[in-house]
Amino acid sequence: MQLSSVRAVVTGGVSGLGLAVARHLVANGGKVALFDLNEEKGAAAVAELGTDNARYFTANVTDEAGVAANLAAAREFLGGLNVVMNCAGILGAGRVLGREAPMPLSNFQATVMVNLVGSFNVAKAAADLMQHNEADEGERGVIVNTASVAAYEGQIGQAAYSASKGGVVGMTLPMARELARFGIRVNTVAPGIFWTPMVDGMPEAVQQSLSASIPFPSRLGRPEEFADLVAYILSNRYLNGETIRLDGAVRLAPK
Repeated sequence: MQLSSVRAVVTGGVSGLGLAVARHLVANGGKVALFDLNEEKGAAAVAELGTDNARYFTANVTDEAGVAANLAAAREFLGGLNVVMNCAGILGAGRVLGREAPMPLSNFQATVMVNLVGSFNVAKAAADLMQHNEADEGERGVIVNTASVAAYEGQIGQAAYSASKGGVVGMTLPMARELARFGIRVNTVAPGIFWTPMVDGMPEAVQQSLSASIPFPSRLGRPEEFADLVAYILSNRYLNGETIRLDGAVRLAPK
């Protein structure tokens, strides 16, 4: 897929990794629809990217009917839909046995709903539209999900988050196998510790400690590097059903 032909929906698209992907796609001639829940940041992102290239949609990824309606509206704005980038997610940090009481089940459910169910909800609704695209060398669309290295080495306090991201990894191959007959590829990126707005608000000592934990390069990942990998996934048709770690060889410690 040529990046200039990309017509993409990016969830979590108004900040962090999602916005980095949107910037990269627009810079290379693509168009994007940004799905998120922050109208102020959405307006700022569209102003930066250009109203001809981007549009913001208030979208809750766990809302089945809402996602379907927003995808239809996004496809109309974009003039097609051939890429979905699932970046929407929450941390959902908390110990199974907290100081006061065990983790409320609602906390676990909320994390899984956004990170796993939300990713599936957007992917399946997008695939339903993509299957009708005209094939380009057999390809009708690409779905890219975001997992985390915590799917493999979850830390203390990440039971809910790791479970949700592990689910994203787990659904990648079977979804790719199923959608292959429609010419729709499915891949996942599992990023390590990246420089995002959340990290930016941490004390400098914590930032330095995080950087030192990464073998090479000993620094936090840059959102642009995440976007570069997504662009490569889109362009390489033989890459399918795979989860790629992007982490500087880091392996998370227990805590």
